[in-house]
Amino acid sequence: MRVEFDGYVISSDKSLLQLERIYSWLGQSYWASHRPAETIKRSIESEASICFGVYGGGNQIGFARAVTDQATMYWLCDVWIDEAYRGRGVGKRFVDSIIQSDELIHLSGFLGTADAHRLYEQHGFVKDSERFMVRRPKHYKSP
Repeated sequence: MRVEFDGYVISSDKSLLQLERIYSWLGQSYWASHRPAETIKRSIESEASICFGVYGGGNQIGFARAVTDQATMYWLCDVWIDEAYRGRGVGKRFVDSIIQSDELIHLSGFLGTADAHRLYEQHGFVKDSERFMVRRPKHYKSP
């Protein structure tokens, strides 16, 4: 997938990803700060992950990953826009491009967020806390 808008490019080409930037961003996040770089790298390399990047001025400025069975559902995760580019509509366009991509448009989407409900609600996601549960492995450390 490749989308161009306002001087930015959104792509699902994994070869364009700038891993050091992704490690840094996820290390700052509340949901992935406990993940070692090697784990992040394996999650990106996984065939179950479709990875998306936003690029501007020769640099990657955003990242997201969709974990999917490619038949019924995807889990949208690790969504990040560099702080210098927030508030410009890049994140909205990024999420829209991802959920409208050929790979995901016909699948049910799921995600978890502590602080971006309004963003995702604009794209048709609805809260459903009554039905979802989580199980963490024994070695998992809470952030």
